[in-house]
Amino acid sequence: MLIRVLGSAAGGGFPQWNCACLNCRGVRAGTIVAAPRTETALAIRGPDGSWFLIHATADVRAQFRAFPPLHPKMGRESPLAGIVLTNGDLDQSLGLFTLREGQPLHLYTTPSVRRAVLEGNGFARLFDRIPGHLTWHELKLDVSQPLYGLQGPPSLFVTALPMPGKAPLYCDPGSFPQPDVNVGLLIRDPDSGRTLAYAPCVGRHSNEVDLLWAESDVLFFDGTFWGDDELPSQGLGRKTAGDMAHWPVGGPHGSLRHLASVQASRKILVHVNNTNPLLRDDSPERLEAQEAGVEVAFDGMEVTV
Repeated sequence: MLIRVLGSAAGGGFPQWNCACLNCRGVRAGTIVAAPRTETALAIRGPDGSWFLIHATADVRAQFRAFPPLHPKMGRESPLAGIVLTNGDLDQSLGLFTLREGQPLHLYTTPSVRRAVLEGNGFARLFDRIPGHLTWHELKLDVSQPLYGLQGPPSLFVTALPMPGKAPLYCDPGSFPQPDVNVGLLIRDPDSGRTLAYAPCVGRHSNEVDLLWAESDVLFFDGTFWGDDELPSQGLGRKTAGDMAHWPVGGPHGSLRHLASVQASRKILVHVNNTNPLLRDDSPERLEAQEAGVEVAFDGMEVTV
């Protein structure tokens, strides 16, 4: 199983269009050691050669353009066998409406995510124009299910685990109390038996988080914020990381101290916010993560599981 990181930043990318924080100013001016990033998405190749997209971001066209294995080989076709969403946030789902040109799409989500993204959404009528344009595959919690390859048989197997999170901002939170509103994924290669664990949005520690870690051979985990007060401390709003359902990486109660003991061969932080000092290659926070055996994802990173 080959994993290509198409994008590694949180919503808004890096630099964010309306942000003049230290990181965004510095990367624009070239005064900090950091690379621009697009919104978080992975492309995963199964053993049969089929590709799966994890998240369809607003940056999807640029992400596909930068990665030739996702280019069409002839006519109007695509090597993309399916798209998986872990929640209904806009930075995961807006790209669906870019991928609207009649190509058959196979979408894997939980019922709550499907309801958030497609039901009551006028844009979703784009997928009603052509019979079979969008095929939905329900992700059931705690059940191993196939991701079907381009030729029909299963290419990979996925298990969705509920992760502490919240409903998308555009939805009424009271309408989404279900545990399937935000999930992590265990994606298993049936040939090697090895497993990718992927959880870019995690609000806090939980038993399901421990299970995700225990099952992982390679782990991609929520690296959105370094500190809980990262935005307020920079004068960029009042919400803390906890308010936004992200478990901070740093500090005595952060995820890093737990990740250091996870036995996965590679542990990689993804969905990194533009304000996070981890984006700077030479920051003390980056060094602390490296000393704990934890990497920071970047656009174009490739990992073999």
